[in-house]
Amino acid sequence: MFHALGDPSRRAIVERLVRGPASVSELARPFDMALPSVVQHLGVLEAAGIVTSTKVGRVRTYQIATDALRPAAEWIGRQKPRAEERLDRLGTYLEHQQNKEPMR
Repeated sequence: MFHALGDPSRRAIVERLVRGPASVSELARPFDMALPSVVQHLGVLEAAGIVTSTKVGRVRTYQIATDALRPAAEWIGRQKPRAEERLDRLGTYLEHQQNKEPMR
């Protein structure tokens, strides 16, 4: 999942799909890339379980998979307390360093 979301183009596609389903051509519109490249990005997102697609006639429509990002959100949530603790310690250290007199 993180690999799939590691690419800025794929993150932009996901951000667009949060607003609702869209066809491949709609998703490709804001990008300066060939349609096959957008389809490849969508394939990565679909393989990661982030999006699903349906095809009616010649039009393939993508949508966010229900609860697709929940595992990533839960993992990030578990990391948050440790990261905040480290940042607090860094803030304390920097404050201490700022209050020290410069060495000569």
